[in-house]
Amino acid sequence: MDQRISFLTLAVRDLAASRRFYVDGLGWVPEVEVEGDVVMIRTGDRLVLSLWDRTHFEAEVGAIGDGGGGVAPFTISHNCATPEDVDAVLATARAAGADPVHDGEQRAWGGYSGYFADPDGYRWEVAWNPQEIGMSVVP
Repeated sequence: MDQRISFLTLAVRDLAASRRFYVDGLGWVPEVEVEGDVVMIRTGDRLVLSLWDRTHFEAEVGAIGDGGGGVAPFTISHNCATPEDVDAVLATARAAGADPVHDGEQRAWGGYSGYFADPDGYRWEVAWNPQEIGMSVVP
C-alpha cells in the first residue's frame, strides 16, 4: 500500500450548514456537490475533503459510535487505479491484522470499495472511483 491519504471524509449532521461553513464561511471551493448527499473540496494536490451526509455515511460504512459503540463518523480513504488494486490493498490490510475488513463491492455511486479498521477502529475506505475527482488523487 502506498504511503498516502486520498480523501478525508467527515460524516456531518447538517450538510447545508457544513457547506455554508466551509464554502461560504472559509471560502473553500467545492469540486463535486450532490445536494443532500455530499460536498467534495480539494484541499491539496492529491487530497480531497469530503463532507458526507451522516445518514448516507451510516448506510454505507456502519452505525456511528456516539460513546456506545459503532464507528467514528469519518473515514480515511486510499484510492486505487482499479478494482483489483482495491482487493489487493484489502488483502494487505487483512494480512497486517486489520479487523474488521469488509471486502470490496460495487457501490451505488459507480465505484468499487471496501473498508478496514486500524488498531483503534478508525475506518479506511479503499476505493476505485472512476469519476474524475476520484481518479485525480491516484498517482
